[in-house]
Amino acid sequence: METETATLWLSDDEQRAWRTHLDVNKLLMHQLEKDLQPFGLTNNDYEILVNLSESPELRMRMSDLAAATLQSKSRLSHQITRMENAGLVRREHCESDRRGLYACLTDEGSDTMRRVAPHHVASVRRHFIDLLPAAELEALRESLAPVADHLRDQRSRS
Repeated sequence: METETATLWLSDDEQRAWRTHLDVNKLLMHQLEKDLQPFGLTNNDYEILVNLSESPELRMRMSDLAAATLQSKSRLSHQITRMENAGLVRREHCESDRRGLYACLTDEGSDTMRRVAPHHVASVRRHFIDLLPAAELEALRESLAPVADHLRDQRSRS
């Protein structure tokens, strides 16, 4: 016979903290996406452009890009197709692995990053950074770091 374990329900303070986190995450991501819309980009598009622009040779293996953006390979493939059609990226075959593909930032993609990044940073400042004193930002970073580390560890195990 299985032993039932009691559910450790969230306290009122824990519930408020959790729900505030959920609200901030959803509302902030929605606002940042809204602020990217005039440029014809989504948050996913922008994240891919950032990853590629910060990579050596402005390219990444598709499998590494999928891992970096927490997307399935299939979903990333569809995303890259849309971005290829917009001229922001292109696919290249990997010479060392015939099955491997790179996603590469195009000149148009680089120009888009240079044009959009200042607006995106201003949006992040306006809707997040500038609303919190520096000491609270540091405390927030320190508080969330163990959660991020734990989740990265869980992801690497799966």
